[in-house]
Amino acid sequence: MLENVDLGKLIIRLTLGGLMLFHGIAKLLNGIGFIEGELVSHGLPAVLAYGVFIGELLAPLMVMLGYHTRIGALLIIFNMLVAIALVHGHQLLSLGSNGGWALELQGFFLFTAIAVIFLGPGRYKLKN
Repeated sequence: MLENVDLGKLIIRLTLGGLMLFHGIAKLLNGIGFIEGELVSHGLPAVLAYGVFIGELLAPLMVMLGYHTRIGALLIIFNMLVAIALVHGHQLLSLGSNGGWALELQGFFLFTAIAVIFLGPGRYKLKN
């Protein structure tokens, strides 16, 4: 009764997508100026900042709905790698004030998206 792999996959997808979606909604409401500034400071065009909407709005919805789930997870992985490279790289080997890894949230998003690629969407999905 408690062994339901497809329900477990759905819970993982909803958690990953739902928590990432909050970040996308915040950027939609508050703007992406911070990301534009980070890109420019690294010699990249500011217009690339609009890609955050793909990684933090579209991709999470794809993962949550089970619509091309692996592609959505791959987009989240790319989003997190860019975020780590641009903003959090100096924290890779750091601990936070509570003793946990300073990048535990970013690590959660990154490694859970990798797991979703390997696990697949499960039975409860719109389209593989």
